[in-house]
Amino acid sequence: MIQKRSIAIIGTGNVGVAAAYALFNQRIASEIILVDLNKERAEGEAMDLMHGQLLVGNVNVRAGSYEDLKNTQVVVVTAGVGQSSPDESRLELLNRNAAVYEDIISRLDQHAPNAILIIATNPVDILTYVSQQLSKRAPHRIIGTGTLLDTARFRALLGRYYDVDPRSVHAYILGEHGDSEVPIWSQANIGGKPIQHNTILGKPFNRKALDKLFEESKNAAYEIIKRKGFTNSAIGVVIARIVEGILEDEKSVIPVTVCWEGEYGISDVCMSLPSSVGLAGINHRMTPDLNDEEVDGLKNSAAVLQDSLEGIRIVK
Repeated sequence: MIQKRSIAIIGTGNVGVAAAYALFNQRIASEIILVDLNKERAEGEAMDLMHGQLLVGNVNVRAGSYEDLKNTQVVVVTAGVGQSSPDESRLELLNRNAAVYEDIISRLDQHAPNAILIIATNPVDILTYVSQQLSKRAPHRIIGTGTLLDTARFRALLGRYYDVDPRSVHAYILGEHGDSEVPIWSQANIGGKPIQHNTILGKPFNRKALDKLFEESKNAAYEIIKRKGFTNSAIGVVIARIVEGILEDEKSVIPVTVCWEGEYGISDVCMSLPSSVGLAGINHRMTPDLNDEEVDGLKNSAAVLQDSLEGIRIVK
């Protein structure tokens, strides 16, 4: 008997719809349930995807409610609130999103207690931490999308720079999914050859050019938002990749948001580490050999996030 793969997406905004499309198009799930406060919007998105079944295959997409999520293996949370006015502070916005998550996590604990949660709403590291504090499920079953998107952008740009398939580039961005994120140059390589201080595919090592490339990847979201108003396509693919890793029990090592427990002297904060992902959620966290500059960068990233957590009201 083939096991039914049921995935739920909470929130049918730009990111939720992009995730649903990626999951549908790649046939990662046999059922996708869309949940949104605006049920008509969820119904419309479900209908639109369902009409592509002839070309994709029998993937059932439907609108639903929390009560329909009992048998879901993975729930992706993309819901959240945006800035209500230009004068609203970051902390006020964080507190409003924490309140939204208090309701969502409570409902998911009640109706989908066995599902693994993937948190995709920004600021993803903060909301992953909040979700772990609010939920009754084990922390290793709550995963943030973290810097997998940043790493994908980073490798894509490195691939373009060296004129090589990005899948042949091995390089991570770790820490915060945001301005304090850290490029791990000390471990970056192509075909096993370190990028630092080496000529690769005819290109001599140029730290200035590579630092500029990292800045381009770090600021990519700002540039995309400037042009189209939001980002959604690549994060949709990222979500699908994490879901696939879970459902296939791949134990693939990818950089996602987890709660740190003393790695590099950092604790009580959620941000990205390379982690083995499978049916259990997070199986193991990896600690690459980093240089002092990179460790200091991660400690700064942790401090930035811990500072943001100050003043957030979490009601269990």
